[in-house]
Parts: sequence; structure tokens; C-alpha cells
Amino acid sequence: MNTEQDSQDPSHDVAADEIEEATRARWNDLKTQQDAEAWIQQLDQSLQRSVNRANASGYGVCFWLDHGGQIFMHTSVDAVLLDVTPEAQWAAPVITAATGIEAPRSQIWTLPDDKLTQLVLGLNSLVGSTTIVANHKYRPSRF
Repeated sequence: MNTEQDSQDPSHDVAADEIEEATRARWNDLKTQQDAEAWIQQLDQSLQRSVNRANASGYGVCFWLDHGGQIFMHTSVDAVLLDVTPEAQWAAPVITAATGIEAPRSQIWTLPDDKLTQLVLGLNSLVGSTTIVANHKYRPSRF
């Protein structure tokens, strides 16, 4: 996985304690379901290492979208939480199309865990880079 130093943050004020790594991982195009499942497995391993190093809660990944905004994702045993920033609301129809889940009234989405692979494949063409995050607060901002 390639990484690049990137301090650019034009659309969302990400608190410093949220970012686990100072670098973003450049997104590699996922072509198949197997590619998506391998990425999910690699993410899970990275998160386990990060959680073991810190007393983290609200850990997950931040998808930095090429056309603006971020989507924070946290997975649990039976659900996937998404925090779709106001700048990334334009991606809501893609999330709905990929998962079959209607957009909520807030920026926080709750998806069944069996939608994770479809979600990753659906977001694939929108993502420019990712960052592991720790201590993200999954709560809607007021807009």
C-alpha cells in the first residue's frame, strides 16, 4: 500500500487525536469482490494493531473522497457505522445503491455487517485515500 504525506484538510476539521497515522494511504482500485474482501481483512489487521497500542474507542477508517468530504467507518460484530460528513453528502445515493439502505435523516448511517463488502465496492471509485482513525465520535454535526 502506498502512502503519501498530506496535511491538506479543506472540507472537515478532523481533530488531531482522531488521526492514528499522519499519512494517508493512497487508495488502490478494487476490481473484484475478492479484492474488497482482502482490503477489509487488511483493514481489520491494521485496526487490531492500532487498538492494541492505544485505549481507542470510535476507531475505524476515514475515506477521503476525491470530490470532497470524508466518510468515517467503524465496524462491529453486527453493524457498520458510517459518519458521512456534510461535505460528503453527495455520496449518499452511491451508499444507498451499493447497500440497499436508505439514507438516514442524520449523517450517521447504521448498516448490517453483511453490507460491508458491497459498501467498499460501491465507494471504490469515489475514494482517493484512507486514514486509520482512533477516538472518532460518531455523532451528527449541526448543519
